[in-house]
Amino acid sequence: MARVRYFAAAEEAAGLEEESRPETTIGALRAALAAERPELGAILPKCSLLVAGLRADSDDVPLAPDVLVDVLPPFAGG
Repeated sequence: MARVRYFAAAEEAAGLEEESRPETTIGALRAALAAERPELGAILPKCSLLVAGLRADSDDVPLAPDVLVDVLPPFAGG
């Protein structure tokens, strides 16, 4: 299972810091998270998802067993 870590507003919306997920693609992960946690689903389209440290821009990106996925909302600052 993929290990998913949430940061900042994504952590607050998810209600947890990290979890293991059974989905096998980024698209399936996004859909499942949005369905299970509507508050997270509302901000998920604005978040960057990193799979093993690389940005996942396509829903077709596979999630290998034991891969690390980081969910990063946009950060303000300057």
